[in-house]
Amino acid sequence: MATFNSEHGRTAKWKFAAAIFLFAATVAVLANDVQNKIFAGRAEVEFHRAQRQFQSNTNNPETAWQFARACFDFADFATNKTERAAIANQGIAACRQLIARGTNAAAAHYYLGMDLGQLARTKSLGALKIIREMEGEFKTVAELDKQFDYAGAERNLGLLYRDAPGWPTSLGSRRKARDFLERAAALAPDYPENLLNLAESYLKWNEREDSKQELNALDALWPTAQKKFIGEKWGQSWDDWSTRRDAARKRLDEISASAKPSKNLH
Repeated sequence: MATFNSEHGRTAKWKFAAAIFLFAATVAVLANDVQNKIFAGRAEVEFHRAQRQFQSNTNNPETAWQFARACFDFADFATNKTERAAIANQGIAACRQLIARGTNAAAAHYYLGMDLGQLARTKSLGALKIIREMEGEFKTVAELDKQFDYAGAERNLGLLYRDAPGWPTSLGSRRKARDFLERAAALAPDYPENLLNLAESYLKWNEREDSKQELNALDALWPTAQKKFIGEKWGQSWDDWSTRRDAARKRLDEISASAKPSKNLH
């Protein structure tokens, strides 16, 4: 009879462990897929609800920007560029209509910028023009209401400058990205996304100590934030934040480990 000390035994044990690992990985993927379907379903229900409200009273500023917000959320789950563009364009039209009536509301400019972002994801040619319009809309929001959506204008400008290609191709700028992301964290330090964006950005720029500091601050904030941002509407955000926090912490640990000098074995 083969034992686990025999070659056959070790192989059999490895196959058993591998099978468990693959099963666990499959379960995790399926669970994530189910979760995404739940979030997508909620976004679709909210989109249609907001759409009905907007269509029943297109002159109401509140229903207009809330519909634009629902368009942005629902466009995230589009399965192709055509579908994403169609959804985003509805939100863009609602915001443009609202702004054209002289309603200089921060929410109208903000969700115009957000839906323009969804539209830009569907373009290759012409994306730069859209990105520049996004920049202008978020700058307008920053002037009208810096606190809107937990310093959303500053946050989105920071991400825009961080992720866009640099000059002369586009408007990307590390200096501007740092400035706006740090402003967002200063304006709304109790919002997890702001600290998380900074931690990820510092990692991207290979600034380990700053990233570690932001992740530690985020860990300290986490329990309080979980009591503040509650309910079904925050489910997708917490799922996203948790995944990204874990990934940032893992990446920081990997970089720190690789930076340690190897021990002298002689």
